[in-house]
Amino acid sequence: MSIELQNIHFSYGRVKALNGVSLSIGEGATGLLGPNGAGKSTLLKIMLGFLTPSEGQGKVLGYDVRTEQKSIRRLVGYMPEDECFIPGMDAVTFTALMGELSGMPRQEAMKRAHEVLFYVGLGESRYRLVDTYSAGMKQRLKLAQALVHDPKLLFLDEPTSNLDPTGRQEILELIGEVASVRDIRVLLSSNILADVELICDRVVIINHGEIAAVGRIEDLQMINYQLYELKIKGELDGFRQELEAAGCRLEETEDRLVKIYTPPDFDHKKIFMSAARNRVQVRQFIRSRTSLEDLFARVVGVD
Repeated sequence: MSIELQNIHFSYGRVKALNGVSLSIGEGATGLLGPNGAGKSTLLKIMLGFLTPSEGQGKVLGYDVRTEQKSIRRLVGYMPEDECFIPGMDAVTFTALMGELSGMPRQEAMKRAHEVLFYVGLGESRYRLVDTYSAGMKQRLKLAQALVHDPKLLFLDEPTSNLDPTGRQEILELIGEVASVRDIRVLLSSNILADVELICDRVVIINHGEIAAVGRIEDLQMINYQLYELKIKGELDGFRQELEAAGCRLEETEDRLVKIYTPPDFDHKKIFMSAARNRVQVRQFIRSRTSLEDLFARVVGVD
């Protein structure tokens, strides 16, 4: 296993950030999802050894998160969400320095810095000051410094933030190649569900400091509920109240499409019976394939 955590707890003063997190992650690419404040960043920092859990134990690539933090950081690449650059430094010098801090000899770190900057598409710009880089170039550089020491595991924290659609697609293609061709295990933390669905085959959803769901995306999409999409005419209030009392959950989109999440054993005929009682016309009724966004909304309970 790449990551094994058992009963991890952590608090910032009186605020409980993680509450009994247990988790096992193997090979491939895994998405880490959760609303803001759910505990994603805290969990990453504990796995990197930047924070020590108040309770519980864990290992990353076989090393203890409490006592072997330096060994973990030699084998793990970390692409933080926030900028991590040193003012007045060019890209190749910065990347080589990050390699040295990961335990590489200076000469080897500089050689690898040139190689990895070409790999991420910054070869022609490697002697430019990082201060002059665009947002997209800075994201590529953050990926380069995470890869310079040839890690076995890569932690990516919001890797496409502040990028335009083209820049976002380019970064995602690079990450996908890293995960598949270079055979580096990836843990991708993101609020952009489409990014996770594109890159990852497994997902971990964390909410209020606890694991809400974990598993293969295609398996999780099939459990716990069914999804129906309706086009209706009429007032939704009574219809909604009756179905929610029966254990369903309703969402209405801007174009008046109504999504109904039902328990797995729910008889869909009850939807039509409730519509009739509440004088709602059902003009379209489709059993829909659930997306990662639907799964996330259901598990986390966001409206």
